[in-house]
Amino acid sequence: MSTTALPEGAPAPASQVPKAPSQRKRRSKLRLRNTLMGWSFIAPNFVGFAVITLVPIIALFYYSCTKWGALGDAQWLGLDNFEKLFTRDPRFKTALWNTLYYTALHMPLTLAASLGLAVLLNRKLRGVAFFRTAAFFPYITSIVAIAIVWNLLLSPDYGPVNQILRFLGVDNPPGWTVSATWAMPAIILVGTWREMGYYMLLFLAGLQTIPPELYEAAKLDGAGAVKRFWHVTMPCLRPTTFFVTVMLTIGSMKVFDLVFVMTAGGPGRSTMVISQLIWQQAFVEGDYGYASAIAVVLFFLCLLFTIIQFMVNRRSNK
Repeated sequence: MSTTALPEGAPAPASQVPKAPSQRKRRSKLRLRNTLMGWSFIAPNFVGFAVITLVPIIALFYYSCTKWGALGDAQWLGLDNFEKLFTRDPRFKTALWNTLYYTALHMPLTLAASLGLAVLLNRKLRGVAFFRTAAFFPYITSIVAIAIVWNLLLSPDYGPVNQILRFLGVDNPPGWTVSATWAMPAIILVGTWREMGYYMLLFLAGLQTIPPELYEAAKLDGAGAVKRFWHVTMPCLRPTTFFVTVMLTIGSMKVFDLVFVMTAGGPGRSTMVISQLIWQQAFVEGDYGYASAIAVVLFFLCLLFTIIQFMVNRRSNK
């Protein structure tokens, strides 16, 4: 690269003037100080994450390849736990199917219900704050209380739901939680009712960021309410919808507490999910190594579905 010669006696540019050692020293000290300050802010959270999350995850992968009963030394088995999981344990196949069944129905139902509530309550009307609070309240209510109350409501003989169905002319209403056919739909119904209020708030936040000018322009073009929803509201809500879909998928795959309290995996194994199988293997049968292997599979299932959703979202944004 050629350089232009300076006229004799002309001062050198500031960029070519060598920096004094004291100036370089001050800058290095300032850079070190800023680095240490940044790490001081990050360190407390990182230490907590490492101790509570990162180290247990690493231990999980190790113990998934062992036979370990929490007491004594772990016996290394290699991939035997995974071989047993996929070829010799019918409970896992049942739990996997039930988990996918719950996710496939719970996710779209909750997504549609929460979006519908958000659109309905995104109005400046008197008393709308009360209805927003009422819709969100089940999400912060104890899951045990919710499950017990819904078990009473869905009681086959004396529950108000079946009493209403009989009054409407249904001679043989569903058995709900005591029926192998209807137990999972009952859990999905309760799970959707409980969680739709939380995701409604997320959609409300997204709706309130949409500029009103877009709706006014659509009205001037003659678009009705349905067209405005599909061509204005939904495209603007794409980031929120993507986030809600990912969170709903992961939450559905990890469902445990609602199933455990309402049916305990029954009748038979009709509502046993992967999280409950992990609990049973670890805390009932005491085989923490095998439970860790199941947890690793659940981790990769959640990761797989999340990656697929990211790929679909990226392709749709092109």
